[in-house]
Amino acid sequence: MAAAGGARGRTSFQRRAGAGARPAALPGTRPALRHGQLLLSSGLPSLDCVLGGGVAVGTLLLIEEDKYGLYSNLLFKYFLAEGIVCGHDLFVASAKEHPDNILKELPAPLLDDTCGKELGDEAAAVKSEDFQDSMKIAWRYQNLPKMEASPTPYTKFGHYYDISKKMSPELIQSIKWHSFYLHEEPSSQPKMKTCNMNGAYVRLLQSLQRIIAQGGFDGSDPQKKQKNVLRIGIQGLGSPLWGDDICCSDTPEDVHSLTKFLYVLRGLLRKSLSACIITVPAHLIQNKAIMERVTNLSDMVVGLESFIGSERETNPLYKDYHGLVHVHQIPRLNSLICDVSDTKDLAFRLKRKLFTIEWVQDNYLRQERNIYPPGFSYLLKQKDSAWGEGSLQHSTFLMSFLAKAAAFASRLVRHSEPREQTGSGRIRQTAELRMWCHGHRQEAPGLLVISP
Repeated sequence: MAAAGGARGRTSFQRRAGAGARPAALPGTRPALRHGQLLLSSGLPSLDCVLGGGVAVGTLLLIEEDKYGLYSNLLFKYFLAEGIVCGHDLFVASAKEHPDNILKELPAPLLDDTCGKELGDEAAAVKSEDFQDSMKIAWRYQNLPKMEASPTPYTKFGHYYDISKKMSPELIQSIKWHSFYLHEEPSSQPKMKTCNMNGAYVRLLQSLQRIIAQGGFDGSDPQKKQKNVLRIGIQGLGSPLWGDDICCSDTPEDVHSLTKFLYVLRGLLRKSLSACIITVPAHLIQNKAIMERVTNLSDMVVGLESFIGSERETNPLYKDYHGLVHVHQIPRLNSLICDVSDTKDLAFRLKRKLFTIEWVQDNYLRQERNIYPPGFSYLLKQKDSAWGEGSLQHSTFLMSFLAKAAAFASRLVRHSEPREQTGSGRIRQTAELRMWCHGHRQEAPGLLVISP
């Protein structure tokens, strides 16, 4: 670099040609605004909104399957279809369905304005139904944020898909993909036998490690200028088809195989340009301690609860939805906090061409959260877990509880009074929850005193 000089206020320092050049952006990725991590789209924009913008590169998304595995397979296919449209490499593993058949069933992307307008009309019809229902609730609840469910011309991240059509074979063949079908893999002697892991999991890890190394996704090939992302999809992990017995008994013989597999898998993901989605039949795992360990070893955990075969299927409160979405875990990436959605009341609906995740709150939950203290909410949640929210017993208990608690709730007042005068003349106030009984003010039992 040359020394400073020249006219006043000017400098002769010049940037060296080629120094500090920005690396080429990876296709189908964008940096997160909060933590700067590269994000991938899950293929469903409404799910990206729930996860804080998308699936971060190097992380693991765990989907707890619904009872019949219908809707979890949709999310699985959305993730793979988004990878094909973005030009990413794919690795599809399954012990139930052949990966070739999975790719043939992927939904078709909406890449032209005609299909987008057709799907937008269906989304507009859904919104009109919501508007009619919104006339039945209080106006202050209509300002809840809405998730993006219909295609818009301003969307630059992620794509939309028509589930009534299949993706063209030409588009699938345009990318590089790898398959792992357990029943076609040779049962050779595993090199990782010392770790005492299920043989199917060992073969899967060896295949993954080979693909990551050969494709240069771990940075082992510095001469490779054009980098890409590897999307990994594993279907039905932990089921008996994988040779695991955690779904067959409360005390399985091989307790730690699945957790060891996830531990090694996360190590491979962290040091490579890859992202993984796994579906697990959580409703079949009888030992809840195993499921808790699986959750802790995952970065993002989303559970799907279908209404098929349950009392909520005929409940008028949920007539517009097909199931609930439970977000159990969101990662903290390069920060102390995670991106948490404004509400945890999420439901999904499936139309002829559209699958969306939406924010919902029924009238009972609104009354519970805006009127009653946390003690009552805990009591109602205990009743929900025993009877099932939306059931006849739950509704009967809730209506009788609302009638009996109205008088008690009216006695709860928030009272502020000066407590102590400091040397500077300022008065410190303490807000306390108090209760009136027989004309005298008393502390409300079981309620916390809030002090600033």
